[in-house]
Amino acid sequence: MPLITVNVIENVFSKEQKAQMIEKLTDALVEIEGENMRQVTWVKIEEVPEGQWGIGGAPVSASMIHDIQKG
Repeated sequence: MPLITVNVIENVFSKEQKAQMIEKLTDALVEIEGENMRQVTWVKIEEVPEGQWGIGGAPVSASMIHDIQKG
């Protein structure tokens, strides 16, 4: 039974986006392992509070990620 864990920063992705992640990650695994694996594939999204995730030695906030998403 596969378990896919995704870590994201809190307040970055909407419920709809997280549902899309779950669907597409499941589809990707099924493409590799076969349709019989769909019903036993688990996807877990873990949200890390803002400021408790760092990149390049600095804490990251949701607003920083939103700025990156905008380009």
